[in-house]
Amino acid sequence: MHTFQPLPFDLVEFNPFTKIGKEWALVTAGNKEKANTMTVSWGGVGVLWGQNVAFIFVRDSRYTKEFIDANEFFSITFLSEQYRDALNYCGSHSGRDEDKFAAAGLNLATRHNIPYVDEGNFVLLCEKMSATRITEDSFLLPEIKEKWYKDGDMHTMYVAEIIDILAR
Repeated sequence: MHTFQPLPFDLVEFNPFTKIGKEWALVTAGNKEKANTMTVSWGGVGVLWGQNVAFIFVRDSRYTKEFIDANEFFSITFLSEQYRDALNYCGSHSGRDEDKFAAAGLNLATRHNIPYVDEGNFVLLCEKMSATRITEDSFLLPEIKEKWYKDGDMHTMYVAEIIDILAR
C-alpha cells in the first residue's frame, strides 16, 4: 500500500487537457470486496451546482458502468507514465471475464470505503450527483454519431462532487 495524503482543493495544479485527454485515468467503482476499473480519456473537472465536480463518460457496454450505477461513489485515479501498459490493458479488457486489477498488475485500495487504484499518484474521490444518458437526438452536429457511435454503444455522463483529493 502506498501512502496518500489529502490535498486541499486550493493547492491542486491540474491540467485536465493533459491529465484526462493525454495521460488518461482509471475510473473505479464498487467496494473493497468487489470492484472494477476502466480507462477513461473523456471527462473534465470544474464547478457545477456550487460544488467542485468531475465528469466522466462511460459507454453502456462497459462492465464498470454496472458498478458506477449500483454505488453512490467512484474514484478517478491518475497514474504515472510507467503504468501506460496497465492503462491500455484496463481500456481493452473486461472485468466480467477476469480480475482486471491482477491482470494489469494493479492493487485496489479504499478510502471512505471508496475504491481506487493504489498505484496512482493523484486520486479524485467522487460522489455521484447526476447521470445523463447521451442520446442521438442530443447531437447538434450529425458527424458526432457517425464518428463515435456507429455501433449504437452510447455514453452516460456522470457528474460527481469531488469529496476528497489524495496525492502522493
